[in-house]
Amino acid sequence: MMTLSAHKVGGPTGIGALIIKEGLPCAPLLEGGGQQKGYRSGTENVLGAVGFAAAFLQDSVANWQGIKTLRDHMENALCAKGAKVEGHSVDRLPNTSCLRMPGVSASSQVMAFDLKGIAVSAGPACSSGKISASFVLKAMGIDADDTIRESGVVYFDYQSTTPCDQRVVDVMLPYFATHFGNPHSKSHAYGWQSEAAVEGARLSIAQLIGASPKDIIFTSGATEANNLAIKGVAKFYQEQKNHIITCVTEHKCVLNSCRDLEQEGFNVTYLPVQQNGLIDLEQLKKAITPKTCLVSIMMANNEIGVIQSVADIGRICRKAGVFFHTDAAQAVGKIRIDVDEMNIDLLSLSGHKMYGPKGIGILYVRRRPRVRLKALISGGGQERGMRSGTLPTPLCIGLGKAAEIAMSEMDQESERLLKLRQYMWQKLQDELPDIYLNGDEEHRLPGSLNVSFAYVEGEGLMMGLKDLAVSSGSACTSSSLEPSYVLRAIGVGEDLAHTSIRFGLGRHTTQEEIDFAIKRVVEEVRRLREMSPLWEMAQKGVDLSSVQWSGH
Repeated sequence: MMTLSAHKVGGPTGIGALIIKEGLPCAPLLEGGGQQKGYRSGTENVLGAVGFAAAFLQDSVANWQGIKTLRDHMENALCAKGAKVEGHSVDRLPNTSCLRMPGVSASSQVMAFDLKGIAVSAGPACSSGKISASFVLKAMGIDADDTIRESGVVYFDYQSTTPCDQRVVDVMLPYFATHFGNPHSKSHAYGWQSEAAVEGARLSIAQLIGASPKDIIFTSGATEANNLAIKGVAKFYQEQKNHIITCVTEHKCVLNSCRDLEQEGFNVTYLPVQQNGLIDLEQLKKAITPKTCLVSIMMANNEIGVIQSVADIGRICRKAGVFFHTDAAQAVGKIRIDVDEMNIDLLSLSGHKMYGPKGIGILYVRRRPRVRLKALISGGGQERGMRSGTLPTPLCIGLGKAAEIAMSEMDQESERLLKLRQYMWQKLQDELPDIYLNGDEEHRLPGSLNVSFAYVEGEGLMMGLKDLAVSSGSACTSSSLEPSYVLRAIGVGEDLAHTSIRFGLGRHTTQEEIDFAIKRVVEEVRRLREMSPLWEMAQKGVDLSSVQWSGH
């Protein structure tokens, strides 16, 4: 095994690598969707990974000598063929290993080369005075012009991830190369500057959820935050209490964390949900015992968008003297949250679900009354000793800016998305019979719509909708051919569960895109039904449940 840290070799903070010999057994630290070959779950920090690769990559195998080779390779690529990229020429500065764009101030340069490697930062187009990600890709011979939007694919998967808001990107950029100080360095101005920026971001995030900034713990995302909340609390209090309550429709990282704890001797109660996706509060009350240390119920479901009665759950838990954790990754920035009013003790959120960067999230941990937990990651004792490791300053700042934008635009945007969602659902109902809304119609996120289309083969429908970026469920599970466990939990039959489509509306969704999506869905469903013998039988009034199918 070998460990690497990007910010020690000219790459960005917040990303590293563990190199493991193939076949070597290694238990995962974070449970969830099984990314990274199952060793480390959670949505990948794409920006950090690209920066890390740029700092290490070469044509063959990365090695220490190869770093200089890469630098030379990149410089040659950028300066070749008259050096015309996006209308700007690129010059080699005399006696240096940096690149400069004429007419652009030195402070605006976001790509620097030195003998240690390359620091690459994605930014706006060159015309705005900064080197962009597409600029770098073009210089390396990668065609970045064929963007998703230009290819005609309309994005409807905002529950999976959101595009990083340009205002977020703009505030992050200086902290990749110019203000690069370690926020934990207390002895000089570089560190003080980064620390002040990180603390400003912490305050903005706290204000979004009605918390104190001292209660905000930065993590790599909601997967880590959920793992830390559940395992951390359970292991700290295991001598006194060893019972946890959660729900069958939780995200994989919550369910797998609980199953992990069961292997260690903890008792876990998995509450069922009603047909509308909501838990029964009376069942929750009955499930709590003197041995219960934690209740973990997500605020809004990632597949069907249903919003749980979080304030009522918090009240029940507080009265019973049990800590309450909620996974709010899908809800933050879309609905109003106040951790005090809702009696929330621990709350997880993720930057890339709210137009911030990937690779950053937070865990809110209440101090009054105090919640204690055992850290999963040991090290320098950062983040109140709960989460060691150098903070990725640009990502923290990006999450803070995303929180600011959400605070100021949430009400107006939620109202707009609600109207679009209601319009879409009504139009689909008007055009297509035998379609079903999954989850409660009232208690759901404004931009979430999950619909099952009867008498349609699910895979065929997904393949037919290639010009719509939609999914059949969670990005962590949609690659499986198994029907969604969330839909099965609310009583949807296997046939209908296989035909479900999740439409995620977001900040950039327009009325024209909604109309286009409706048109395409209606066309594809009608086309597939025309080829379906089941649809033909249903139209003739045959009760398909009474048909005795012959075996082969």
